[in-house]
Amino acid sequence: MAHIPLSPIGKPRAAALDDQSYNQNLERAVQLEERLMARRAEVHAGWGEKYKERVHAKGKLTARERIELLKDPDSRIFEVGTFVNFEDEFPGGLKSPGAGVVTAFTLVSGRWCMVIANDNTVASGSWWPRTPEKIQRAQTMALRLRIPTLYLVDCSGLFLPEQSKSFPGAHGAGHIFKMNSLLSAHGVPQIAGVFGDCIAGGGYMPIISDRVYMTEQAYMVIAGAALIKGAKSQKMTSLSIGGPEVHVHQSGCADVRVPNDDVLIDCMRREVERLPTSAAEFYRHGSGAMPPREPASELLGLLPTDHRVAYDANQVLARLCDQSLFWEVLPEVGEEMICGVGRVGGLYAGFVINRQGLVGDPEHPGKQRPSAILYRAGIAKISAFSRACNADGIPLIWLQDISGFDIGLEAERQGLLAYGSSLIYTNSTNDVPMFTVLLRKASGAGYYAMSGLPYDPVVQLSTPISRLSVMEGRTLAIAAYNTKLDDDFEIITKDAEERANIEAGMKQVEQRIEGDMDPYVAARQMDTDEIVSLGELRAYLEMLVEASYQNTGSRRIKNPRIWSLHDLAVLVQEVR
Repeated sequence: MAHIPLSPIGKPRAAALDDQSYNQNLERAVQLEERLMARRAEVHAGWGEKYKERVHAKGKLTARERIELLKDPDSRIFEVGTFVNFEDEFPGGLKSPGAGVVTAFTLVSGRWCMVIANDNTVASGSWWPRTPEKIQRAQTMALRLRIPTLYLVDCSGLFLPEQSKSFPGAHGAGHIFKMNSLLSAHGVPQIAGVFGDCIAGGGYMPIISDRVYMTEQAYMVIAGAALIKGAKSQKMTSLSIGGPEVHVHQSGCADVRVPNDDVLIDCMRREVERLPTSAAEFYRHGSGAMPPREPASELLGLLPTDHRVAYDANQVLARLCDQSLFWEVLPEVGEEMICGVGRVGGLYAGFVINRQGLVGDPEHPGKQRPSAILYRAGIAKISAFSRACNADGIPLIWLQDISGFDIGLEAERQGLLAYGSSLIYTNSTNDVPMFTVLLRKASGAGYYAMSGLPYDPVVQLSTPISRLSVMEGRTLAIAAYNTKLDDDFEIITKDAEERANIEAGMKQVEQRIEGDMDPYVAARQMDTDEIVSLGELRAYLEMLVEASYQNTGSRRIKNPRIWSLHDLAVLVQEVR
């Protein structure tokens, strides 16, 4: 039988970091956290109280009120895509908070579900640029995890003034229905509640679901009353064209009609209750969910906001794993990388995180080299670990604070291109759920290698101190003005005006790149899925890991007696 030698890691806060440094970090982190909460509140407000009152005047609930009613009491809503379109302005000065749709993981009747709800306070739930992509991203997460997908549909169709940005293309609005089909083909339960307007694409969205409910004021139509009047000179209401009387009793496109929002939400909860249980308890093998021994909230003060300041990566793991217990695999190989297994919410998960500061240099014994960089042995180690986690079916969590790959003649002679390719191949072909967290830096090829979003993790999270880029602003400014600088990066010219122009140009490049590295920019353009506070990171991971184990039809973890990871560790120890 495999033995999982979990050992205590980490130190109490006072021993991990001095008070002055901790308090300085905490002060800055709290400011960033307050900004995160304020911006979330701004998105959650949609188009504001006026539009919320309009929804209520129709006898309906808002999208967020529906989700609040749908979720299990005392459970939390884990939203993804909150900041899509954040601060983007469309013609007429219009904005689309959250791209006009709420996508969130929610516990319903004891099962983790993906909920997709049109925000009916934002232009009647219409689809803006990036709305289709956001919906498809949520559907992809649900497909990868095989978790029930619940649609709360109240959508007036495309926001037509911007149709050219959301209608065509491989991920245009129509691709939502292909995702509906793929979810169905893979046996993922889909349940739709139709609460109001569902015109054109909005009408198609619920149809491929297993069960479709309609309230008395809901309708689904290929074309609404206004278009029918124009095209056929017929005066009808949209409700009479495609209301519940038509679709429940005549067309069969919907299954059940209900009087109002509250009853429909209750019906959806009952449907989820009929599905197989989450099975997470079985996979805990008798181990209950335990909080970390070292509080996860301390991450706020332990991670310096200045990306140039080092910290102890073990302290991060200690605040994410149950009881701060961890099994580090191959600790003697590739010291710059830590990989191993811990429990999260009582369930096994693999972790990969890179160290900070200086580490030993095995190529030059007795010397040290900077960490947060991928070297040959570290790449080989995490490639083997990633393959083993995939073989064993263990969800894998990548924690990035990486500057990139080692470069130079020695790196090329060692074949880092080939080692990197091996890692890319492994991560690209894994089918085990992988989750990526950009703790702080996510730079260059290091971002790709540690399962950045282009390598298809189920979810990629950022923190308020994340910096996603190919290159730091200052470095890029130097590269851009390389011909104007000497070997010490000093400006060559003696001409005062030219010098001033070069200085201004370099400063402009640096500021622009630094601005682009803002996590809200990444979240706005869907280069990351969500920004989470460091203090709530453990809660997000606990939800994602449990969702990975939930589906009984695609069992994730193998019999714990045949762990590939265990074999790997023994083989390496034997060789040494």
